[in-house]
Amino acid sequence: MLARFLRPRPLFLAVFAGCAGLIGFGLYLQHALDLQPCPMCILQRYAFVVAGIVALFAAVHGPARLGSRIYASLVGLVALAGGGVATWQTWLIHNPPPVAECGPGLEFMVEQFPLTEALPMIFQGSGDCSKVQWSFLGLAIAEWALVAFAGILIASVIAAATAGRPPLHRA
Repeated sequence: MLARFLRPRPLFLAVFAGCAGLIGFGLYLQHALDLQPCPMCILQRYAFVVAGIVALFAAVHGPARLGSRIYASLVGLVALAGGGVATWQTWLIHNPPPVAECGPGLEFMVEQFPLTEALPMIFQGSGDCSKVQWSFLGLAIAEWALVAFAGILIASVIAAATAGRPPLHRA
């Protein structure tokens, strides 16, 4: 029974549903609990959106072996990028900057500076990025995002590994 769900299409659907749920929960935290996301949180949201959209396309398309592996690779790369941002933010949470000052928002940085200047500013982090506004079971939002990105990466590896295998039949 479990082998049926470890096929690319159901895995891609699960990744899409998970990403949609995480984005929805992030919007709940922002709008219902008034927790404003820092620039690194916004980058992680973008990664969840891109991973979810690619996974949805993969699930709807249902390609053969090569296509599934390409989609799985794209999802995995996005998960690695988002996981990298979540890892850096987790490090900032546990090693906050000496002066906890809030930097400008992501939108302002991207509009006012060329990307080559804005990206280093985003990854420097700020007091906002190192502050824990919400936690569950002792983990901050960035740490939960890291767990989610790891799950997405694992799902993409399994999807790539099982792509093109014949379906299991019961005797």
